[in-house]
Amino acid sequence: MAEHRRLHITLAGTVQGTGFRPFLFRLATELNLTGWVRNSSAGLTVEVEGERTHEFLQRLDSGMPAAAVVLSREVSELAPAGYSHFEIRSSDDSDVKATGILPDLATCPECLAELGDPDGRRGGYAFTNCTLCGPRYTIVRDIPYDRPNTTMAAFIMCEQCRSEYGNPRDRRFHAQPIACPACGPKLDGAIPSLAGGRIVALKGIGGFQLLVDGRDEQAVERLRRLKHRDEKPFALMLPDAAAVRAVCKVSEQEEALLRSAAAPIVLLRPKEANGIAPSVAKSSPYLGVMLPCSPLHHLLMQANPFPVVATSGNRSDEPIATANDEARVRLAGIADEFLTHDRAIARACDDSVARISRGHAMVLRRARGYAPLPVPAGRELPPVLAVGAHLKNTVAIAIGRQVYLSQHIGDLDTLEARQSFERAIDDLCRLYSFAPEAVVCDLHPDYASTIWARQSGLPLIAVQHHHAHAAACAAENDVRGTYLAVIWDGTGYGLDGTIWGGEFFLCEAGRFERIAHLRPFQLPGGEAAIREGWRAAAALTGDGPATLLRMMERGLHSPQTTSVGRLFDAVASLCGVARESHFEGQAAMLLEREIGSLETRESYPLPDGDWRPLIDALLEDVHSSIPRARIAARFHNALAGWIVDVAERSTAGQVVLSGGCFQNRYLEERAVELLEAKGIRVFTHQRVPPNDGGIALGQAILAAG
Repeated sequence: MAEHRRLHITLAGTVQGTGFRPFLFRLATELNLTGWVRNSSAGLTVEVEGERTHEFLQRLDSGMPAAAVVLSREVSELAPAGYSHFEIRSSDDSDVKATGILPDLATCPECLAELGDPDGRRGGYAFTNCTLCGPRYTIVRDIPYDRPNTTMAAFIMCEQCRSEYGNPRDRRFHAQPIACPACGPKLDGAIPSLAGGRIVALKGIGGFQLLVDGRDEQAVERLRRLKHRDEKPFALMLPDAAAVRAVCKVSEQEEALLRSAAAPIVLLRPKEANGIAPSVAKSSPYLGVMLPCSPLHHLLMQANPFPVVATSGNRSDEPIATANDEARVRLAGIADEFLTHDRAIARACDDSVARISRGHAMVLRRARGYAPLPVPAGRELPPVLAVGAHLKNTVAIAIGRQVYLSQHIGDLDTLEARQSFERAIDDLCRLYSFAPEAVVCDLHPDYASTIWARQSGLPLIAVQHHHAHAAACAAENDVRGTYLAVIWDGTGYGLDGTIWGGEFFLCEAGRFERIAHLRPFQLPGGEAAIREGWRAAAALTGDGPATLLRMMERGLHSPQTTSVGRLFDAVASLCGVARESHFEGQAAMLLEREIGSLETRESYPLPDGDWRPLIDALLEDVHSSIPRARIAARFHNALAGWIVDVAERSTAGQVVLSGGCFQNRYLEERAVELLEAKGIRVFTHQRVPPNDGGIALGQAILAAG
């Protein structure tokens, strides 16, 4: 006979708001076990008593809700208590706040079916949800995740909703945002039409979005002009996967990513003659495409069944608007119409951006659908606050063996952006009742995040920018032992006071040795050279305006750099692709686009990172009118080949690739292909961006030394 046992189980991770308690209730009841389950500020606590507790543990592992992420499980056996039944108990908020809050989840198939049922109670209702879908991170105000601690607290459940909420057999059992037309949030108007080039401001899950017909070139250009977003690509929302396949080339993995609960913007290769306005993608070789992520967006797509530009509800370089009155003021003069509702947004959360790389997802902007899922650290970390970089900023806190990253905040160039940065810090610390013992920042003295850290009054830990990139990639892949880190980006403050960005580090246990780098060159004009690639080109060729050449000769406003990002800018200028960039990485994006579908192994020489032979060969090709596609491919192949050369000499056996340059799909995939052909194991980013959005994770990891 099976032994009568009582088990006490603690689950830590993203276990609230996933339907976990209803799952455990049903499982325990089916196995004739008694006991209880409750949310706590530390995660989820369960006690089960009876003769089938071993089977309970087995089925707990195999049948848990798909959206749940269990980071740790502790099981202890206690003396029998004689429970008479199994129940869901009230939440306990006395424990240390260390549970993971679930991201916002896209509408599940069951709720979508209800939305389309004209005779159903929730037919056409823009706020339907259940334990498998709906808002989470953007409505929660405090932990534990219960309705009184969310922005749904203002809406009192009707009798029917309360019955569903209390029924263990119902999929809305303990669904905290449960609502219906009788008792839930309401729209302040009808679903708008985007006909005639109208621009609509819609209150989405994590903030306002600006919408316009993605087929209408004149309307898209008007939105660009009013939003002051001249060149950066816009994202598109399409009704369903079939509509996406009509305009883009879509693999099985890309379609699965589009359909996932995170529902990010996915970068896809466009088809020819796809009907999309040219101004949507601009310089990008990809279209950023997403499917509707909420019932409201599904209703919008039903009313406008065509590609719709869906971009952040802000003016360029400003935070996204979240409140109704705020949006009407800040977006006045841009939007022709507003569609708002009365459910408050607890925190701004932009759309995430991802792409498929070598069969797996790579997150390029981590926000809705992903934030604030923690990243396991693999070891105990000191309780620190990491404030990230200046561009693509995120912040993070380290709790135990986990690092909690904020949603994407953005560039910290404006006062409004810096205020958003400060709110994100306050919000993350308050939500987890977290009191940092130190603050970790970048070495760069002029980053807004560094300045804030120095003024915080907390003990300060400064981490070199590219070392943080390396640590972030290694941490999310659980890389152990010695590894070679290839860190390429546009700008990072080096230990020698110069601008780094083409670095090879040999790393182990929080230490790094710089073993190789790109041959240094000057950036005449300093900051101006970051925007104007022709200046870097002049430095590489010695051919440019006399004033610029004299500036370099005298060393005036011409800092030294090893940046591969600036090398991309220079090459783009030399081959006539782009003389300047209107946003970070634009010239490199255009250079990658030039390759198109060309397949070649041809490569320029780049011995030991010396760019001079490469530039000489490239200029010869330009003067010989070699097609740009071949020039661009040879340049990318030269960079990938250099990585292999250094990796073989290092004998590390494992390589991590990080930094903004590895957002370039061609470069990353070619480098990985060549490295793996040599038997070298390669790690790239997946859940955390390779760009500066991942810096805060690396900072938190390195704070432990």
